[in-house]
Amino acid sequence: MMYPVEFVNSLKTHFGEERACRLLSALNSEPSLSVRTNPVKITAEELANHFSVNFDGVVPWCAEGLYLKSRPSFTLDPLFHAGYYYVQEASSMYTGVLLERAMTQLLAGRSGLRILDLCAAPGGKSTHILSIIGSNDLLLSNEVIRSRASILADNVAKWGYPNAVVSNNDPADFAALDDFFDVVVVDAPCSGEGMFRKDPDAVNEWSVDNVHLCASRQRRIVSDIWPALRSGGFMIYSTCTFNTLENDENVAWMVSELSAELIEQRRFLPGEERGEGFFIALLRKNGDHSPSVKMSRNQKSQIPSCTSYISQVDGQFAFSLKGDLWRVFPMALAADIRLLESSLRVIRSGVAVAVRKGRDMVPEADLALSPVLNKEAFPMVELSIEDALKYLAKENIVFGSGVPSGYLLVSYKGAPLGFVKNLGHRSNNLNPLSRRIRMK
Repeated sequence: MMYPVEFVNSLKTHFGEERACRLLSALNSEPSLSVRTNPVKITAEELANHFSVNFDGVVPWCAEGLYLKSRPSFTLDPLFHAGYYYVQEASSMYTGVLLERAMTQLLAGRSGLRILDLCAAPGGKSTHILSIIGSNDLLLSNEVIRSRASILADNVAKWGYPNAVVSNNDPADFAALDDFFDVVVVDAPCSGEGMFRKDPDAVNEWSVDNVHLCASRQRRIVSDIWPALRSGGFMIYSTCTFNTLENDENVAWMVSELSAELIEQRRFLPGEERGEGFFIALLRKNGDHSPSVKMSRNQKSQIPSCTSYISQVDGQFAFSLKGDLWRVFPMALAADIRLLESSLRVIRSGVAVAVRKGRDMVPEADLALSPVLNKEAFPMVELSIEDALKYLAKENIVFGSGVPSGYLLVSYKGAPLGFVKNLGHRSNNLNPLSRRIRMK
């Protein structure tokens, strides 16, 4: 592939002739493929066995990350739709390393961190963050573009964690949440040089002017969200591009203009690491950090008839009714979540449990994909691969005479996929229309 002369010259200026030539050669090779395990649903070893001969090693900086030799049809893998793993570029998994480093300094034996993933769609970093933080830590995943926010909400729902909120806001909208978050992750929109070998369109869209535009926009994003980060808190800043203007120079600007302290930065280059181009930095906001002050619990959790649908110990979850939808989230986070819902355009919070329809409580698909599910509340029916794909395609499944009527939890290889309502001669497939797969 031919690259713009200005791009090639910038690589040689920043990295030297020899290193730039190695990088350009790597950009003309096949990209690597990687997935990341959802540890509450499956182990990395079990997932490696699932991919069998296609498994090609563990990502060095992420124990849950696996390389694959070739791209399978993820659409036809029910475990993918069950949220057992996420297809994520290996280099970006280094976010987990820096998050754990920040948490080690912030926690000091405490729980209750508030974390913001500001530019979160489609959800790779958010699902990774959820796999790392504690059950009483809160993640707010935000995306400014409405259509991408819906995809983000869907991916977070499949991951299944109840301590997540998804919003659709511009960074400037967070002004009301001054000094609120302990960690802010900014995977900033960029010129995309690091994805050139995966996305040829990115090459055609590249220009020097666009690089400058991206760098300026990134500074605006960081400036807008900086007040929402607590003193002593951490920002993880990243891009999928090579140039220093969007990377090193923006980090230097944060240090000089925002008085941030640079803790670590790392650059991933194809040909040097097994992954795509990625830059990431961990910065600390100046000042002493104090634990997040939790809002007082001024509302009692309601107790609906679908309480038996979830598995909980000593009232650890709070129920909340929005319209006819019952949701559940950790009791310790209830006040924080209500504050976010009153301050931002929240499109998802906690886990959707059931929809009230007259006297009936219709179980939500998200519940089936969450560890909060009480599997004893529903008869569970194991599906063949053919019927599992029928379910995911939202087609009708007819069960035998020995299968009870009513709401059933359907699974594949023990992995819950969702619910159906068995009517005997036919069934109502409750898989959301937005998640319907197309097999042709």
